[in-house]
Amino acid sequence: MMKSRSLGAEDRVKLEAVIGYQFTEKERLDRALTHSSARSAKGSNYQRLEFLGDRVLGLCVAELLFQTFRDANEGELSVRLNQLVSAESCAKVADDLELHQFIRTGSDVKKITGKAMMNVRADVVESLIAAIYLDGGLEAARGFVLRHWKDRAVRADGARRDAKTELQEWAHAKFGIAPAYRTDERSGPDHDPRFTVTVEVTGVAPETGTDRSKRGAEQVAATKLLEREGVWRKSSAGN
Repeated sequence: MMKSRSLGAEDRVKLEAVIGYQFTEKERLDRALTHSSARSAKGSNYQRLEFLGDRVLGLCVAELLFQTFRDANEGELSVRLNQLVSAESCAKVADDLELHQFIRTGSDVKKITGKAMMNVRADVVESLIAAIYLDGGLEAARGFVLRHWKDRAVRADGARRDAKTELQEWAHAKFGIAPAYRTDERSGPDHDPRFTVTVEVTGVAPETGTDRSKRGAEQVAATKLLEREGVWRKSSAGN
């Protein structure tokens, strides 16, 4: 359960051991764990740190991907980066570190559930990265990021999440637009329908997919476009 009391000396030592870094200025660690709902002095919550930490995390992960995937093109690197610095990924790091034991909040934050609470955990991780960066410099922040993101980055499925999501991120990054899907045909009996869908991204040739559901056909079309454009490597199974 989250709490609003200040970090005690014992908690601080425990947390520093978990994150693998000892702070010179302990106040930075306290601030990184303080939600804006907690009753504290103005400016002593993690909001500003979160802003900086997001940029430091992006730089460190981009550098990691650039060095790890030497044959990957810009599209694949962008997809991997977006996945690794997402709120979901940051929240998972927070869960691995069990940061919920240390986050300081006001009582009203306990009403936050679901995705909003996931964002709180993600924000704290970004704030913690900023605090480490300010206290120990880029090398210290990079060390923290590498410890908790390297394995995630090198997983074989790191660039394969949801084809429609990946295509949308790639199209937005490369062309500043979203893909458009068009249902071309529905055939077969009601108990075994077949949908044919075309996906179009201005600037590249369209692709077509067929499946038993409309969403499935959209996923097939998106996958084919991602593979053709070299954003994804074609799998041995052909999808």
